[in-house]
Amino acid sequence: MTPHPTPGKTDSVKISTSTSTSTAPLTRRAATALLAALALGAGMALAAEPVAPKVRFATSEGDFVVEVYPDKAPKTVENFLQYVKDKHYDGTIFHRVINNFMVQGGGYDGAYAEKKTRAPVAHEGREALARGGPKNVAGTLAMARTNDPDSATAQFFINVKDNDFLNPSTLAPGYTVFGKVTSGMDVVNRIKSVPTGSAGPFPSDVPKTPVIIKSATLLP
Repeated sequence: MTPHPTPGKTDSVKISTSTSTSTAPLTRRAATALLAALALGAGMALAAEPVAPKVRFATSEGDFVVEVYPDKAPKTVENFLQYVKDKHYDGTIFHRVINNFMVQGGGYDGAYAEKKTRAPVAHEGREALARGGPKNVAGTLAMARTNDPDSATAQFFINVKDNDFLNPSTLAPGYTVFGKVTSGMDVVNRIKSVPTGSAGPFPSDVPKTPVIIKSATLLP
């Protein structure tokens, strides 16, 4: 309400009193409601925050930790974590190391014998990207496979540079990224730099001194 242009002393007091007694409680109620809404929103955000399981790899070159994203590639992550729980990776090697590209392991033991695996996991490359998952950039973890997109089992690789040509597209299935290195990237970089040559059934790209995965452990 607009006050009279020339209010008297009494009118002025009334206007002031009316404002202090009627709007202050409303302000407190609004503030309380706002705080409650913010708290509820924060609680909902925390509840919706996806949990990223972490796995520590202890290798002959040092340790590194990866986190994986079940909200982006659920089947791939479930498959990978089951191999971790089964101790499949313990005693395997990084059998394919290409500097300025990637390091690959998880499929062969120290005698270059291929380990038995479960059935392949369905390819989730495009779905993972559509859900906001990462691309094949340096430090990310992806599944290795044959030319068949649905052939990935236990072998994985870590990108040591941005490899755009590995990303899924409308024309190519690409490679499913399902995690990334969160600590120990210096160890991965040491692995990528080791001298390589031929060994076992492989004509090239095999570390001359085996890089052994001593253990892969799901962190609490």
